[in-house]
Amino acid sequence: MSIKDDMVVQFNYTLRDEKGEVIESNEGRDPIAYLHGHDNMMPGIEDAINGKSVGDKFTVTPPAADTYGERQEGAEQRVSVKHLVGAKVWKPGMAAVVQTEQGQRQVTILKVGKFMATVDVNHPLAGRELTFDIEIVAAREASDEEIAHGHAHGAGGHHH
Repeated sequence: MSIKDDMVVQFNYTLRDEKGEVIESNEGRDPIAYLHGHDNMMPGIEDAINGKSVGDKFTVTPPAADTYGERQEGAEQRVSVKHLVGAKVWKPGMAAVVQTEQGQRQVTILKVGKFMATVDVNHPLAGRELTFDIEIVAAREASDEEIAHGHAHGAGGHHH
């Protein structure tokens, strides 16, 4: 069965940097599940999966704009230290999570004072040439409820 819109796809992945070193992987854990064609996955990954079948293994290096985005120079903001999540003591270069109107966002600490921190709001992997090793492990037609909700339900997907 060829993967197309309105299917729930489950896959395993390994993400590698420009030198081929592993950045992250879900090896040994549950596969990632998403609803294909509903903007639930990075465009570069979804495009690469489109038309593939269960059991396919492949490697793709999408452009940065289709993964974590291009780096935006000067994308700095001042944030109250109390809004930073991930550590008790902050130092430049550390990654933190902040809650925004669009949900959680990972930022990088540039400068930190007693009450305020200057953060880089670019994703830490923005602008990088990243390679994904992907294995499609399952695919099925999405339920009407999943399509209505705009996301996959069940293992690896969203739980209500």
